[in-house]
Amino acid sequence: MTHSLHRCGRLQEKDYVWLLYHVKGINDENLADRMRDALAVVEDVGSVNWGDVKSGPIVCLSPEEVKAKLTDKSRLRGVFTSEEQIQSFLTKMKGADLGLCVIITGPLGKVLDACHTAGITPHTINYSIGIFGKKDAVADADTLAITTMCGHHMIPDRYVDKVRSKVVRGKTRPERAALKMAQMCPCGIFNQERAGELLESEIKSTRPAKA
Repeated sequence: MTHSLHRCGRLQEKDYVWLLYHVKGINDENLADRMRDALAVVEDVGSVNWGDVKSGPIVCLSPEEVKAKLTDKSRLRGVFTSEEQIQSFLTKMKGADLGLCVIITGPLGKVLDACHTAGITPHTINYSIGIFGKKDAVADADTLAITTMCGHHMIPDRYVDKVRSKVVRGKTRPERAALKMAQMCPCGIFNQERAGELLESEIKSTRPAKA
């Protein structure tokens, strides 16, 4: 999905979005049960965040609640934190043969390597070619690294500035701030582990150098 293509900035090697979709009238029969089977694979591999756009992500609901609310209109989305996880996920999904549309977003070379390892040839590739126009109106790179992890931009630039300031001043921990931002993204594709590391690096960059 194109809303996951514009992730940018540092630590992208720790950020891989996965999506499980269906096509109406093609592969939507008994969808909820097949989605539950797919979630068994997701949980086995270890997705840091995931959810159903119809109900919410596991940073807001328990995994059991999300599974219980699955319907034949559900669309599952989530995020892994390593290339090895993507390789494992694709291999296991291929073996499960659940008849679902599997979409992966991440650094293109690493995603293609994972597909090759899993014995999969991509059906389609969508590619973000960057930002055009008045770039001076766009947020700084460190802010975009966080906000673009919510493809619908539900995390405002100014909120990230506020959170960053609190983290640097020691008013909140990076992982706590990252979790709150993940809860603002209803899709379940916000990577709170990457966000936490990005915020942690803000603390380190403001520490005075040792004499």
